[in-house]
Amino acid sequence: MPLSSSIYPTGNIPLFIAFRVLFNVRFYYPVLGILFLDLGLSLEQYSILNAVWAATIILLEIPSGALADLIGRRRMVVAAGALMVCEMLIFAFSPAGPWLFWLLALNRVLSGAAEACASGADEALAYDSLDPSKRESAWPDVLARLVRWSSGSFFVAMIVGAAVFDAGLLNRTAGWLGLSPGLLQSQTLRWPVYLTLATAVPALACALLMREPPGRPPAHRAPIAGAIRNIFSAARFVFTSRRILLLLLVAVLFDSTVRIFLTFASNYYRLIELPEFTNGILGSAYALLGFVSAFFARRLAGRVPAWTVFILVGCLLFAGLCGLAVATPYWGVWVLLPIGLAMPMLYYFLSNFLNEWTDSSIRATVLSFRGMAMNLGYGFAGISFAAITAGIRSSSPELTTNELFHRSLLSLPAAFAGGALLVAAFAWITRRKSPGAS
Repeated sequence: MPLSSSIYPTGNIPLFIAFRVLFNVRFYYPVLGILFLDLGLSLEQYSILNAVWAATIILLEIPSGALADLIGRRRMVVAAGALMVCEMLIFAFSPAGPWLFWLLALNRVLSGAAEACASGADEALAYDSLDPSKRESAWPDVLARLVRWSSGSFFVAMIVGAAVFDAGLLNRTAGWLGLSPGLLQSQTLRWPVYLTLATAVPALACALLMREPPGRPPAHRAPIAGAIRNIFSAARFVFTSRRILLLLLVAVLFDSTVRIFLTFASNYYRLIELPEFTNGILGSAYALLGFVSAFFARRLAGRVPAWTVFILVGCLLFAGLCGLAVATPYWGVWVLLPIGLAMPMLYYFLSNFLNEWTDSSIRATVLSFRGMAMNLGYGFAGISFAAITAGIRSSSPELTTNELFHRSLLSLPAAFAGGALLVAAFAWITRRKSPGAS
């Protein structure tokens, strides 16, 4: 007989949403690349820092999820909040000079560790805080609220972060108000970072206010050995459960392809001849599509089977990727619509199905497998895209940067279609071999 819902820490749900929003709202995202360069780093150093960040997440993703299942999800969420505060303090106050690169490398390690600690643990904590008898119907509502709040916060971060970074814009705005602050770009350079530090503190506070749900097993005396056992249990579950494996394959294919576009979004806008000041506006518009996507996702949840949902999402993404390859001047901006609607739906249903199909004892570990798989997929996609671009450059050295980028974009819909056919073939073959597979 299920425990009464009154003993479940339902206050974890708004705290989870607040933590996730505050943890992910990074005001420096719209200016990240030029921020690092303006601090005095080279392109090569910036690339190394990105690699350090990704490698840290990949190395710690699954061990942190396994520890969350062993020693408690709340502890890992608190660790993520504390690490975020530390990483932002370093980012905000690292002095220029020979030590800057190494301090920012430490920032990237702490940032990756924070991502790994939060990934899976916060979601598992929130899911287990719901009354078991109502989880199936309540969790989609939680996810819909999370998508709406995340979209709204990202919209604000894109607009405000880009605005406070631009000293010229701030001076002009102050002039309209009859003020003359005379701000320099060197003075406003880290203002988006200061704003993110200001959100890190309440994110940590939200983590500290969370409570572990009832019925969680006590922490093991040998958490490392227990974590290793949990990793093997989760791996066995992932690779023997047909529907979980298919879900992760679909997620990796969809996510990695679109993240390549998002990485080079500003290059695409330049390719279709949009002025650079529109970048922040378009990023904010992309975020607002999450509100619409959340509405449709909630309506579809529980009404259509998983394969129907992902075929719909796949069709939207393929249409957008084909639009990228065409790159129509000005009007090519329409690709944001299908991609901006599809990606929040992907993350919504990925979370919904993974939590529903996974046992509580290994939930955070399995969710960490999701994070690691998607980051590995993105890394592979990035290397492949770079190799394709290099191949085109070597065969056609006369191409301009925009022409080279345009030709490289042709690989995205082709790779997506090829990957979708492979996933469909895998689904068909495994279905024939094991009709009763989960």
